Amino acid sequence: MRIMCEEQRHGWQMAYLLCTYFGEQGVREAAKLLERNAQDGTRILGSFNAPIDHWLDFFCFTHFIDRDGKYQLKMLSTSSFKPLAASMGPMLKEESFHLGTGANGLRRIVKQGVIPCELLQKYLNKWISTGLDLFGTDDSTSAQWAYVYGVKGRYDERESDIEADREHLNEASRDLYFQELREEMRRISSARKEGEPELFIPSDKFNRGIGNYAGKNYTIRGEKFEGTDQEYQDYLISVLPTDEDEDKLMNEYMKQEWIQYREWKGKK
Repeated sequence: MRIMCEEQRHGWQMAYLLCTYFGEQGVREAAKLLERNAQDGTRILGSFNAPIDHWLDFFCFTHFIDRDGKYQLKMLSTSSFKPLAASMGPMLKEESFHLGTGANGLRRIVKQGVIPCELLQKYLNKWISTGLDLFGTDDSTSAQWAYVYGVKGRYDERESDIEADREHLNEASRDLYFQELREEMRRISSARKEGEPELFIPSDKFNRGIGNYAGKNYTIRGEKFEGTDQEYQDYLISVLPTDEDEDKLMNEYMKQEWIQYREWKGKK
């Protein structure tokens, strides 16, 4: 509930900026922002069209997709438009809680060992490719001009003393995100029970909808798929959650103690 309330507040915060600083056009854009509904399935980016049907989806979303949010917010925190930059601090603090919720949830699932890692891997494959797409197209001119005009900086703008490669800004941010995911997954996977396969982050070439690898047939290991398009669709069925997987997850594994119990530390 806290995460949903905070995400809604982020939307209201951006609507406030639009209404306060951008006149009638800002009011119209704010109205569209607040009226948009992810359940309509009309969002440009796939992450926000994908249904979240259970806690495993929720933990994957908060761990992988909200992590992209952290990157976007930090890049905007260096904006030359002060009201926008000043809005990022509170949002980043809230986003850190969302990331922690996702990471802790996945770790507790892995440690409990009821849901097999082989099945968990399919959900990682499902969500991570959509998270990579959130950084936009490679060689983006929009990202380049946003940087030139000071609307948006790099993720490590304050720390880096390297001159920005303006033609590959999205790629640079995506690479940092991808490396961070791999480090996080190594920690989460280390909690798995003996005999369970290691969880891993699929290749950044796999199942992409945006960028240089969009629509191209690559395996989760990053190898070029040599079969036909139909054979590739069959391959996707083997590495992404199916209806049968969903049914087994919810009606078999989640009927058990599927997540490690966490003692409540709040006030009684």
